[in-house]
Amino acid sequence: MKWLDHLEEWLIATLMGAATLIIFVSVVHRYLVGFNTPIQDWLLTLNLAWAQEATIYLFVWMAKFGAAYGVRTGIHVGVDVLINQLSPGNRKKFVLFGLLAGALFTGAIATMGAGFVWHNGANFAFHSWMGMDVSEMIEGPTTPDLEWPTWIIYSAIPLGSSLMCFRFLQVAWNFAKTGELPHHDHGHVDGLDEETEPAKA
Repeated sequence: MKWLDHLEEWLIATLMGAATLIIFVSVVHRYLVGFNTPIQDWLLTLNLAWAQEATIYLFVWMAKFGAAYGVRTGIHVGVDVLINQLSPGNRKKFVLFGLLAGALFTGAIATMGAGFVWHNGANFAFHSWMGMDVSEMIEGPTTPDLEWPTWIIYSAIPLGSSLMCFRFLQVAWNFAKTGELPHHDHGHVDGLDEETEPAKA
């Protein structure tokens, strides 16, 4: 399960790349329609009013998965001045309590979020895909510009919170075994050490 070690980076990079591309195309389109060119009429037929809404949703998804990344790498802000003054045994208990409380909270958010998404239209979509009767169900609302089902957008809540809960449990398990918490080194650049090793040899 090596791919799981860097899942957040891949998701965030993909979402950020998509948002950057959408914004770039939207800005270029906005300026090009102001010039009298042979393609101006064609450019005016393109409707990119949805670009801002799509970018906002992509950033919401990035934030949810970024929170899970923060738990895994230890970059979330924490106040541990008092806890670090405790004896090692008591400190370990408080740290484990904090990590498990984080897992409980994010697990609860994931569960409630999944219920919200399900009743917001996911149940209609699932039953439709399965060819089941949906005459008694409500399709659910759609977004204003993209006109996508809102349950797709809101899926960031259960998915991001589930991943965050998993990361809390992962950090707690590792801390219980080794006594080590993830620590983010701001001066470290991933991949740089690996590239310099062959050069030293």
